[in-house]
Amino acid sequence: MINKVYSNRFSEYAHENGGRVFLLFLLFLLTLYSFKNSGINGIAMMLAIPISIVAVYFAFSYRMLTFWALFLINFFVMFLQKENKMPLPASLPNELLELVLIAIAIIDLRESNFENLANYMLIGVLGWCVFCIIEVFNDTCGLGMNLTAWFTGARLMAFQLLYAVIVFSLYINTPKRINQLIFWWAGLLLFAVFWTWKQQNIGFTAAENAWLNNYAYRTHRVNGILRYWSVFNDAAIFGIHMAAAGVFFIVLAITNKIKKYRIFFAIVGILSVWAMFASGTRTAIFCLIAGFCVFLVLSKSVKIIAPVSVILALFLSILVFTDIGQGNSQIRRMRSAFNKEDASANVRDVNKEAIAKYMKDAPWGIGIGIFADNIPAWNKFKIVSQIPPDSEYVFIWVRTGKIGITWFIICNLIMFISACSYVFFRIKNKSLMGIGAGWCAAFIALHLGGYANQILMQFPNVLIFYGGLTTVFILPKIESQYEEYEDKLLAEEAEKKRLKLEKKLAKRV
Repeated sequence: MINKVYSNRFSEYAHENGGRVFLLFLLFLLTLYSFKNSGINGIAMMLAIPISIVAVYFAFSYRMLTFWALFLINFFVMFLQKENKMPLPASLPNELLELVLIAIAIIDLRESNFENLANYMLIGVLGWCVFCIIEVFNDTCGLGMNLTAWFTGARLMAFQLLYAVIVFSLYINTPKRINQLIFWWAGLLLFAVFWTWKQQNIGFTAAENAWLNNYAYRTHRVNGILRYWSVFNDAAIFGIHMAAAGVFFIVLAITNKIKKYRIFFAIVGILSVWAMFASGTRTAIFCLIAGFCVFLVLSKSVKIIAPVSVILALFLSILVFTDIGQGNSQIRRMRSAFNKEDASANVRDVNKEAIAKYMKDAPWGIGIGIFADNIPAWNKFKIVSQIPPDSEYVFIWVRTGKIGITWFIICNLIMFISACSYVFFRIKNKSLMGIGAGWCAAFIALHLGGYANQILMQFPNVLIFYGGLTTVFILPKIESQYEEYEDKLLAEEAEKKRLKLEKKLAKRV
């Protein structure tokens, strides 16, 4: 009898919410396929069901805690994997948490803000995802359709972008959460800075030493200079991430109205730039410059443009035209970025020329998820798959061809230009403008880094920077709420200042 009642209730719910039930069923199938595709066998999946039920219940009860767990895991997943403390494939925890958060939003429509999904960010990402879905039919290499390889590649190249945009649109939608996001990221960056200092002054863990000596010696010990990578997968990802973060937090330090926040953001920004130098990633210098240039345009303020331009010009002049700091190995390494005869840059150009010869016959690329192991020795595209791409843009070009890389650039320009237009034309509040401009500046810094290094789709970049740029489209909707929130903080700051002054005067009496 009880089973019949519950069955009738479920049937009634399914009848009234058919669309939602169908979406949840698709998410469930996608989750199962992700598990299967990650190499987890059926027995392990069965054993994981009880734990999964408890985890899902907890996620439904504490949805924002689930979001912050996603943010935390996303930042440390590669560090945990390198330390051999990650029993799952690196992308799986992220993907599962994102799917759970999306499922929660679908089930509880009253608490969700699906109207926030109506933005140019989603249009750009969906455009790219649709192209990547079409790529499943790409058989340039003559190997037939390999759905497993395609899905593995598409998850990392496209779907993780879509998940990030959806999750941030649904969950980061109030002034308080906007600020929480910034402070969470700041806290994680400070830990990354601390870990860099620890690597320099105390030493590496056993796992880090093994990775450096067995896999990364050639790229991380260059001309006697050791490049540090903190909790990231390698020094290139670390350096460019810290450059983008440095721009973001220095922008906030310039534009925020709360004094204690300005001081904190300035500290985080400066320490991020220091960590960028410790990485020895020379491209990061140009990422930093590009980010500040975007901010200067979006600021629309001579009071900001003049001093920041002077400081930026002074910084560049010291690097390019002087020998100041030459005794420091990290500064010496960064200064070599302005050397036009740099050997590593020449090697990358040679690789691109070699790839270009073969890509003339592959306008749609060799296929998403196709690597050297998938291609037989007699196939001419075997060589292309073996040449190091050195760049995320080259990697996408090889997999999707000139058609794909062109469409990828167009989709990202839609996101970036529309976000910049929101900041430039629709946001009036100075602090909020700083947040929006900071995300736009960080986004362009990341993409410039992706043009020179294979860092764009790597952890933790996609969730933070694509998710962060998504919040720009929400800012105009919450501007009035943000001003009330900021006025409250300013009033508290003024009250503390008044009480402090009264105490000081009372002591004099």
